[in-house]
Amino acid sequence: MTAGRLKPSLDLGVIGNCAYSALVDARGGIVWCCLPRFDGDPVFNSLLDPSENGAFWTIELEDFERSEQFYEPNTAVLHTRLYDRQGQGIEITDFAPRFVNRGRTFRPLTLVRRVKVLGGSPRMRVLLRPRFDWGRQKPQTTQGSTHIRYVGAHTTLRLNSDTPLSYLLSESFFVADRPMNFILGPDETLLTGIEDTARGFEQETVAYWRAWTRALSLPLEWQEAVIRAAITLKLSLFEDTGAIVAAMTTSIPEAADSGRNWDYRYCWLRDAFFVVRALNSISEVATMEDYLRWLNNVIVSSRGGHIQPLYGIGMEKALPESILTHLPGYRGMGPVRVGNQAAEHFQHDVYGNIVLGAAQAFHDQRLFRRAGRTEFGYMEAVGEQAFRIYDTPDAGMWELRTRARVHTSSALMSWAACDRLAKIAATLALPQRQRYWRERADAMRERILRESWSEERQAFAESFGGRDLDASVLLMAEVNMIDPNDPRFLATIAALEKTLCDGPYMRRYEAADDFGKPETAFNICTFWRIDALARIGRKKEAREIFEVMLKSRNPLGLLSEDTHAESSEMWGNFPQTYSMVGLINAAVRLSASWDTVI
Repeated sequence: MTAGRLKPSLDLGVIGNCAYSALVDARGGIVWCCLPRFDGDPVFNSLLDPSENGAFWTIELEDFERSEQFYEPNTAVLHTRLYDRQGQGIEITDFAPRFVNRGRTFRPLTLVRRVKVLGGSPRMRVLLRPRFDWGRQKPQTTQGSTHIRYVGAHTTLRLNSDTPLSYLLSESFFVADRPMNFILGPDETLLTGIEDTARGFEQETVAYWRAWTRALSLPLEWQEAVIRAAITLKLSLFEDTGAIVAAMTTSIPEAADSGRNWDYRYCWLRDAFFVVRALNSISEVATMEDYLRWLNNVIVSSRGGHIQPLYGIGMEKALPESILTHLPGYRGMGPVRVGNQAAEHFQHDVYGNIVLGAAQAFHDQRLFRRAGRTEFGYMEAVGEQAFRIYDTPDAGMWELRTRARVHTSSALMSWAACDRLAKIAATLALPQRQRYWRERADAMRERILRESWSEERQAFAESFGGRDLDASVLLMAEVNMIDPNDPRFLATIAALEKTLCDGPYMRRYEAADDFGKPETAFNICTFWRIDALARIGRKKEAREIFEVMLKSRNPLGLLSEDTHAESSEMWGNFPQTYSMVGLINAAVRLSASWDTVI
């Protein structure tokens, strides 16, 4: 590993523009960036390969002593300050341009890095080492007067810079005596000067994000945490199609050496619904409108039949899973997987996630294009499928690969599909359809509550007739199937806390799966517990657990999928939309109201 580079960790920041993203470590190293979109080839991959064969972009300071890192408030623009032993320093500003230009959103596949001197005459060097074909191909370089081209078999990147190119090519240390700009993107000539382009892009991007966050309807408390979570969720949107990725990485293990390494750079309908719902709760509805474009294509193409739990962000159905043996993986903990076999699963909660994700569009008068009777017809086809299969075995929301059961969470979300269709029919003044869906939903609810209840465990179990406990049954209250103060739900909370909780943290389920028993807490489950406790009047406990989760974030306010209960270390793919959703939902649920201070 090159001196000055950090060992892989999830103390990372994320920059992006809803076309692509990049992850930046605590010293300003670009360690992960896929192009030309989230699920593409990682041109920087040292998060999974920190060796000399890895691809990265670092700006190193000679005699480095310390660093500090922060976001420009209310934006996706990241600052990293590096200081040497003499107190001299530089500041790196990283961002992906995003702003409105000529009546459309400008989001080029361009990464901008700006460097300014904070004091003295520090010496720095730039190590820019992209690779292609998952690190297997080292590009050829060609040079112009102010640019370097990195040429691969199928991809060419161009770096435009006002830094001496000889120093960049030789990777030599040199005195930083003036501001510098680096613009890495497509092999195209800039329309204006390098500094003017970088400065203009930064000003416009900062203005865009500040205007975007200004429109959010925030809770009184924990505003900075909510803003950071909201921006991160927005960055997970692939705006070209409207798909929302579950996370920006692949193969970060759920626990050390667990083998639970998956590729999350795709659109799960389940995760996307929770993202849309969280953003809607703080009045950001544009993401829902974008997502519904993508979702409508999925629904129409299904023709009322089976719908996959996830698709590619371009709506690809086939996501064949393979293992890349030439990459060592995060901290050497392979395997590195590309693709996800779960696309072949039957996960019956998907139908509820579709209807729930679209439901607000039928009721919200702010939208540019509200959903109407045509869209209701599409949703009814989804509801019919939900009713047909709600009591049949599936892989469940945890995507079990070797076990099928009638999962309570799947049946629950199928019920939610029919319940919301009844409510949509009422809004559309369709009384016959309202009665039709209400009768189905009521019959489903009665059966689900009866067959998922375990007398032995005094709790709702993870499957019909089962006895194992699963945190997902907490969603019964969140989607309004059951009164949270129902004695059965209260008993379920008590049983889950006794069985699945490690202090404030909560694991997904107790039964062993394909890899044994889960070792780490699953963050969204902890947030489901927070929600349930708040609903039943244990708000003080809920706030205490929420404060623990806030402290579990990395220094930039981001969360991955899992947290180790003893070490509080983050594991799993990053940044995880599920976890950032939980932050928003908990803050909205627990915050004191604005009228307590104004």
